[in-house]
Amino acid sequence: MALQGLVLAFLLVLLPQLGKQRESSGAGAVSGKTEEGKREEEKCTKPLWDPRIRFVPDQESYNLNRTVTLACPDGYRPSATEITCVKPRPRQGLPAPQSIWLMKNSTGSRQLAAEYVRCVEVLQVVPGTLEVSSTSIKLNWTCSFPDACQHTEATCRLAGPSSPACEAEEVSGVELLHGQRGTFTCTSLQPFTDYTVTISVPPSTVLFSWVIRTKEAVPQKPEQLQLDARTGTLRWKALPSCRGEIVGYQLNITAWASQDGGFLHMERLRLSGQSTEHRLPTYGPGTRYVVAVRGLTAAGPGAASLWESHTNGSETPGPPHGCSRLVLDTSPSQGTAVLPLHPISQPPEAVSEHQLLVAVTHNSTVLEDACSGELQPSNHSHPPDPYVAAVLNLSAPTDFVLGDGTRGHGFHNAPLHPGWDYSALLRLARRSPQAETFTCVCYSFSMVAGQSSYPWPGIVIGVVVLLVLVLVFAGIVWFVLSRRRKSVSVKAKENN
Repeated sequence: MALQGLVLAFLLVLLPQLGKQRESSGAGAVSGKTEEGKREEEKCTKPLWDPRIRFVPDQESYNLNRTVTLACPDGYRPSATEITCVKPRPRQGLPAPQSIWLMKNSTGSRQLAAEYVRCVEVLQVVPGTLEVSSTSIKLNWTCSFPDACQHTEATCRLAGPSSPACEAEEVSGVELLHGQRGTFTCTSLQPFTDYTVTISVPPSTVLFSWVIRTKEAVPQKPEQLQLDARTGTLRWKALPSCRGEIVGYQLNITAWASQDGGFLHMERLRLSGQSTEHRLPTYGPGTRYVVAVRGLTAAGPGAASLWESHTNGSETPGPPHGCSRLVLDTSPSQGTAVLPLHPISQPPEAVSEHQLLVAVTHNSTVLEDACSGELQPSNHSHPPDPYVAAVLNLSAPTDFVLGDGTRGHGFHNAPLHPGWDYSALLRLARRSPQAETFTCVCYSFSMVAGQSSYPWPGIVIGVVVLLVLVLVFAGIVWFVLSRRRKSVSVKAKENN
C-alpha cells in the first residue's frame, strides 16, 4: 500500500509537468508558423514594369528595407532611379498592411511606386519639328532630365557608301548641344541620300540615332544627245538616280518647216524613265529642228539639253519661210485682214476644230510660245498679249476676215490697229495622257496705210514696168533701123 501511494504521488507530480510541456510544445509550433507567415508578408515581389528595366540586384523577391537600383538601356533612363521595399505602419482598427515599394524619383524625393515606372528616352525630337529638304536636315530636341544631356554631341554622317555614279561627300564637323532644349541643323547635304543623325554623350552613350533620307531634287542635264541620221532617231544617255528617282523624260520638239508655205510643229512628250531615244517627226528639206530633253524626278523637270539641226545644211537662224502664207487683203482703216485658211488635219484624222491666234509681233520665240501656250481672249491691253481671236470648225478652205469685231465661243475677234505688225497662227491641238501636239500655220502682215498684201498691185506694177521696157526697146530698134534705111538711101543716090 505504501508503494502504491508513492507511485500515485509521483504521477500526480509528473502529469502536470507533462501537460505544461505538451502545451508549451503546441504553442511553440503555432508561434513558429506565424513567424514564417510574417516573414513572407514582409518581403516585396519583383514588380512587373517596363520589360526594359534592369533590377540591381535581380531577384524574384526582396526583404524589407532593401533598396534596389533601376537601370535602362543606353539612351534611356528609368522614371525612378531606386526603389525600396517597406512595410507601412498599421492603423488602428485596420488589418496589418502588406509590404510595398517606395521609389526615389529624379528629384530625390520618395513616393509610392505606381505602375508607370518605365524607361524614358533621355533626349527626344520634338514631334512635328523635323524639316528635311534636298540639302539639309533640321530638328528640335529636348532633354527629359536636366543633368543627362551635358556635353552632348550631334553629328550627320553618310549612312552608307555612295555609288560610283553618285559620289557623295562626307559631312564633317561635330556640334555641341547645350541646355535642356535646342535646334540641330545639318547643311550642305546631297539630295536623295541617306544620312545618320546621331546625338550622343561621349564616349559611347547614344541618346538618339535616326537614318534620314534627304528629299529629291531636279535632275542634271541629259548628256550625249545624238541623232541617228538613217532612222531619224534622237538618243541620249540615261540619267543616274543621284538627285532622285528618274520617273520620266520630257521632250519639247519644235520644227519650222518650209513646205506648203511654211508651218510650225510643236510636241510636248512625256516618256518613261527607261526611255533613251525618240524618233523625230519627218518633214521635207529646209526644216529647222530644235529639241529640248529634260529628266524628271518627283521634284520636277531638270535643266534641258538642246539639240538643233537644219535639214539639207540650211543655216537659217530663224524660222525658214515661217510666216510666208498669203494674206489676201488688209484694211487699216477698218482694222481687218483677209486670211485664206486651209484645214491643217487631213483624213483619216479629219479634226475640224481649229483656233486662230493673234500676236503683235514677228518674233519667232513669241510665236512658238503662243503656238503651244494656253491663251485667253483679247484683254484689250495696249499692245495686246497673244490672244485667241476665233475657234473655227474648219473642214474646207475658207477666207476668214480677221478683226471684224465678232464674238463667239467666249473669244473676241478684236479689230486690228493701223500701223502695227501682226502674226496670225492657225492652230490645231491634239492631246493625250502622254503627249501634246500643236501644229500652227503662220501668217505675217502689217497694217500700214497704202500697203496691201494682195498680190495684184505688185503684178500690175510689174506689167507696167515691163511694157515701158518693151516700148523703150522697140523705140531703140526703130531708131536704129530708120537710121540704117536713111544711110542706104543716101548711098543709092550717090551711086546714081
